[in-house]
Parts: sequence; structure tokens; C-alpha cells
Amino acid sequence: MELEFDALVEMYYQPLYRFAYSLSKREADAADLTQQTFYKWATKGNQLKDKSKVKTWLFTTLHREFLGSRRRYQRFPHHEVGDVEHELPAVEPGMAREMDGGSVMEALTEVDEMYRGPLTLFYLQDLSYKEISTALELPIGTVMSRLSRGKEQLRMLLAAKAGRQRRKVISLEQDLEQNKDERHG
Repeated sequence: MELEFDALVEMYYQPLYRFAYSLSKREADAADLTQQTFYKWATKGNQLKDKSKVKTWLFTTLHREFLGSRRRYQRFPHHEVGDVEHELPAVEPGMAREMDGGSVMEALTEVDEMYRGPLTLFYLQDLSYKEISTALELPIGTVMSRLSRGKEQLRMLLAAKAGRQRRKVISLEQDLEQNKDERHG
């Protein structure tokens, strides 16, 4: 029994989506889980020897994807930017103009690894959320969340670096006064 992918999607998309929605309680998550399940079928479905068990395979795969996403969410909870905006560091408007590419690249190497990949693919390779999702084998929501958190971390690193650089710069008058005090003190 050879199953065409389109026919399989037509036959099982709605039941899988309803199952995913009953598990996740969110439309976007249900759609992601359903799409991820069909992606797994497209890449690994040929390994199923008994094609009469395709329905069971799809529902089992979706359930495993849901459990995996829950584990990832518990380790890396998603926060809406609006809910945590007060925790974001203040970035002065002129700071972006003062930063050079080398500083940004240096700061990027200090960003946590899980955020560095999506940031690099998005900003340096010009990949879309969907392309990053495919490349990193992550749901699109996770990609968006990691980009948001990665940008936040990058902003904090750049702000800290800019603060250190400002503290290193002292005026000529301050330097002369300090040297004068050291000679007379």
C-alpha cells in the first residue's frame, strides 16, 4: 500500500491538528506540531514497513513531538517581549551608530550557543524564520523566541561593552589633574 504524501495530508491533517490542539491548547503550537509530524513523515516515513500502521505512526510521532516541545519549553520558557520589556536593558539611540561591526561580531561570540545559531543565520546569512526552523530542526516559535532572547543578550553585552569603553575615556583635564595630584601627593 503506497501512500502519496498529498493524500496522506488530506486524510490526516485535520485529525492530527485537533489532537495537537487538544494537547497544546494553542492554535500556533497545534499547527507547528502537525507540520512537524508531516515533516517527520516526509523524511522518515519510508522506514515504516507496515503501511497500514501509518495512522498510528503519525499520532505517536505527534505525541512525541509534543512531549519534546514541552521538555524544551520547561528548560527554555517562552516570554512575550511585552511581558518582560521592563527587564530589557536600556539602549541609547546613539549607541547603535557608535558600534562597529567588529564589536558586534565579538559580542556575538559571547552570546549563549543556543541563541548564537539563530542570530547568525538571521542576521548574517539572511535566512527567514522558516529557513532557520528547517536548518536547526526547531519549531518556528522556538526560532522566534531564541532570536528575541538572543537579541536581548546581544544588547546587554553591547551595552556593557559600551559602558566599559566610556569609563576608559577620560578628558584631558581629568588626566592632567590626576597627574598633578600624583606628583604633589
